[in-house]
Amino acid sequence: MGVSEKTDLRNIMVETFIKAVKEGINLVVVVGDSTSTSKIAPFQELYPERVVNVGIAEQNLVGISVGLSLSGYVSVTANAAPFLIARSNEQVKNDVCYSETNVKLFGLNAGVAYGSLGSTHYAIDDISIMLGLGNIKIFAPSDPVETEQIVLYALKNKGPMYIRMDNGLFPYLHNKEYRFTPGKVDILRHGSDVTLISLGSLVNKAYKASLDLEKESIDVELLNIPSIRPLDRDGILNSILKTKKVVTVEEHSLHGGIGSLTAEIIAENKLDTDFIRLGITEGQFSKAGPRDQIRSYYGIDRKGIYNTIKKILK
Repeated sequence: MGVSEKTDLRNIMVETFIKAVKEGINLVVVVGDSTSTSKIAPFQELYPERVVNVGIAEQNLVGISVGLSLSGYVSVTANAAPFLIARSNEQVKNDVCYSETNVKLFGLNAGVAYGSLGSTHYAIDDISIMLGLGNIKIFAPSDPVETEQIVLYALKNKGPMYIRMDNGLFPYLHNKEYRFTPGKVDILRHGSDVTLISLGSLVNKAYKASLDLEKESIDVELLNIPSIRPLDRDGILNSILKTKKVVTVEEHSLHGGIGSLTAEIIAENKLDTDFIRLGITEGQFSKAGPRDQIRSYYGIDRKGIYNTIKKILK
């Protein structure tokens, strides 16, 4: 862990698509005028017949993806999360989830990745929406190694899946020996003072904050949650039982994300624990502006995580 090299996870996604086709997976990628967002160009150059661009028509995008899956393809959507989830919600619900079709929904640029473009372009409710639907697995990779493994898992296994992706450059948190397992928590750091739970785009911030705290002899147990459904409830429970203090951090509304799922675990098991959730304020649209400033405002950056853990330990 802690490798300094950084990579755009979307590039890893596309490289894995290419690898999958070379391995014989009958893959087709459907985009909605989102060739730049999906960074699909290298795949399209090699396999132009395997890319379908439906234009700005997300409902059609999902419907066509379903039709292709019923024709025997492993069907993938690769477009921006806010439009995939909001504009095509009924098609995702009925045609993908209820019908259990073999469609892999890649929601790109999730959270507040679009920065100053504002709430129309933010996906801070996608996890809560997808958790409200049945028959679909939900994943969120945190680094390049995990991204490749989650993408390969999605392509090689049947059924609906939603993969929450990000833009930007991400450091490596895992070595080559790491193995993603659906329904299993990933313990990045073992500790005894406080449990820190995060997913996707903020795991690297949480990791850096835990290193800062280590310098002050604060022992953080850092849980990365790449598998949101199925969720490793026992893994989360066991960590909270050990530390008796827990902080969750996510680039998502405090409604319906990993903080809400952790609250369910605490309530259902009648745990006596200190608990703080970090995320976008529930019941509000996110502030708009540069992404770093938004994260700072909501305390979901490295400094905010550090300060919150210091607070809960008091």
